Amino acid sequence: MLDIKWIRENAEALDQALLKRSAEPIAAKIITMDQKRREQIAKLQDAQERRNSASKEIGQALASGNRMLAEALKSEMNALKESLSEADADAKQLSIALDDELMRIPNVPLDDVPVGNNENDNVELRKFGTPPAFPFEPKEHYQLGENLGMMDFERASRISGARFTILSGSLARLERALGQFMLDLHTQEHGYKEISAPILVRDDALLGTAQLPKFTEDLFRTTDDRWLIPTAEVPLTNLVRGEIVDEESLPLRYTALTPCFRSEAGSAGRDTRGMLRQHQFWKVEMVSITSREQALDELERMTQCAEAVLKRLELPFRTIVLCTGDMGFSACKTYDLEVWLPGQNSYREISSCSLCGDFQGRRMNARYRNSNEKNTHFVHTLNGSGTAVGRCLIALMENYQQVDGSIVIPDVLRPYLGGLERIKAKS
Repeated sequence: MLDIKWIRENAEALDQALLKRSAEPIAAKIITMDQKRREQIAKLQDAQERRNSASKEIGQALASGNRMLAEALKSEMNALKESLSEADADAKQLSIALDDELMRIPNVPLDDVPVGNNENDNVELRKFGTPPAFPFEPKEHYQLGENLGMMDFERASRISGARFTILSGSLARLERALGQFMLDLHTQEHGYKEISAPILVRDDALLGTAQLPKFTEDLFRTTDDRWLIPTAEVPLTNLVRGEIVDEESLPLRYTALTPCFRSEAGSAGRDTRGMLRQHQFWKVEMVSITSREQALDELERMTQCAEAVLKRLELPFRTIVLCTGDMGFSACKTYDLEVWLPGQNSYREISSCSLCGDFQGRRMNARYRNSNEKNTHFVHTLNGSGTAVGRCLIALMENYQQVDGSIVIPDVLRPYLGGLERIKAKS
């Protein structure tokens, strides 16, 4: 959420930033709503002050024996009580309406973010590895998985409907190994603390990380008004919600392996084959809580941590910076990692690392304090996939496929699979 004071002082800058994000200008509307709210609060305060002074005047009138004045003042007090109640209700409604509008405004991109409308305007920064050259026509992951007899979409559909997958045997074991490998790398080498996080959260948690109110349709809600998490970013970032942390303890770095749940409401017709876009999937998430001064360096560091996963697995990928029109709602700068998928002959997103500035910290009322200062500051937050386990499995299957349909296991994963070197079809 943006600072209303900043909006008042930078109305033109806000509208220009929104235009860069292909969003409608809204500064004038926000400032008008804020002015009405402030005027109503001022009226409320004036009425409260008059009530307090009238109360004193009643006592003085009674003490001097002026009953007529005292009764007149009592009548005024009764009228003030009614008007105060209405004024207070009006002020609260104006504040709620303003907060709702503020909650729906996306973050302001940093100045160095490339301006563009969509993914075609993203900018490639670097590449790692060379896409493999196969002496045969490479298959897509779902063809490989079904031929191995370890990837079943038909049974999953009968149980749960579209966009679900059943993995079995060595493929299920490989998926589990990937998650363990990523957690070990981030905790043992990258300094993240592993968290076992809830996957059911309340409204406030999703409001804090800005999935609500804008993206309600992308979420699954339970019958008791909780939500299934779309990403572990939600519980991990909310670990500091409502708290004041010491600046000396920053940055805080958390990681978790959780199932994630997304309705994919806006993806009808996209990636309907296979398990690239699912309602339920596993992901290792990284979250950092920093000071303002640490945030930009932390984004570079987090991106390198995500890249390290793909480098260890020797998967070809590229790192891009997202343009203003393709960034997520909460982000002010985002790097995406796109892994090479031979079956599609293209790069596809496997990780997204975003700096959110104090956008989420303000929504969560999460702050930090320097020991030498009285004032507090909103924390700056970052989140990144480290990485999406299912998509990493897809990339491994397609890049390590053999002519006979078997899948070679990368060296770094073999200890997690009891030394298994290759996944072959069931005999």
